[in-house]
Amino acid sequence: MALTGSRAGNGTPRAAASPTAVRTPPSTARTSASAARTLPSAVRRGPAPGLALGAAGAGAAWLAHLLLPAVPMLTAAVVLGIAAAHTPWLRARVRGRCRPGLTLAAKRLMRVGVVLLGLKLSLSDVLGLGWQSVVMVVGVVAATLGGTWWLGRRLGLPGDQPLLIAAGYAICGASAIGAVGAVRDSDDDDAAASVALVTLCGTLAMAVLPLLHGPLGLTDVEFGRWVGASVHDVGQVVAAAQTAGSGALGEAVLVKLVRVALLAPLVAVLVLTARRRGGASANGSRPPLVPLFVAGFLVMVAVRSTGLLPAPVLTAAGTAQELLLAAALFGLGSAVHLPTLSRTGVRVAALGLTAWILIAAASVAGVLLTV
Repeated sequence: MALTGSRAGNGTPRAAASPTAVRTPPSTARTSASAARTLPSAVRRGPAPGLALGAAGAGAAWLAHLLLPAVPMLTAAVVLGIAAAHTPWLRARVRGRCRPGLTLAAKRLMRVGVVLLGLKLSLSDVLGLGWQSVVMVVGVVAATLGGTWWLGRRLGLPGDQPLLIAAGYAICGASAIGAVGAVRDSDDDDAAASVALVTLCGTLAMAVLPLLHGPLGLTDVEFGRWVGASVHDVGQVVAAAQTAGSGALGEAVLVKLVRVALLAPLVAVLVLTARRRGGASANGSRPPLVPLFVAGFLVMVAVRSTGLLPAPVLTAAGTAQELLLAAALFGLGSAVHLPTLSRTGVRVAALGLTAWILIAAASVAGVLLTV
């Protein structure tokens, strides 16, 4: 009969270890010591270093905006993120121990920032704009979204880049890219490349549109609405519109926020499309019709519409929203790899320039027809 134990050196069988022996205190101590040795490594691989770097990036973007008020904080955050990913002494940390936290910031903090963005819009503001202007904004968004997406597909851009770029141009820049990317579970490289392009073109619009104010013969109100209907990020809208005075700035921000409000129906349409195609998440569940962060955005719009929130609360929420989005965009910018981006550089540049001309032309025509 076979023995269950091994044999000792003298040839006698040695008893098999009993279950009780496995649980002896020395073994437990060795296990605890091993866990203790691995704990610091696990902590180092966690999100803390990347979140700290994202916070530092947001702070640096805020300082850059203070020093150069014409540069929006969110634009500075993207640029600083790209710079960090390509700075020799920093890029190893960005791609290594800081990557989990930067990815977390790009996804989670972006969603919280989108929720707080709802506090900038109230239903009374939308109604005060007039139905003709609302229809104009919806038409411009639809034309830009459909035209940019179609052209991106025709140019053969990879992954979700055509849709992400189209959403960024049509609605609200990097915030829309983050929201659509979260619903689509888009690749980080696609989102980062899209944010880089939309930020670059939005920065170009800040410089070019004020130069066209006079030659196009636009009034201040018309110019403000044109900026609000065509420039991508809220900060970029403010920077461009303020060149024509407070009246233009107010009109620009209002039109821009109506575009922001269209983010919720766009996300709902994407979710419905995914459901009809049998899309499911990684755990096999179907995506919710209204994602939690979009529902939060709508709740914030409703709260703002009540008029119950005092001005200091709205100001604090606006500051928090800017900082959260800055940290998120720093994280997205840090995922940009310029050598990889250059492989599709000509096609991306062609799409960006064409989409920029499309939204500028469609919006100025819409403004002239409705003002």
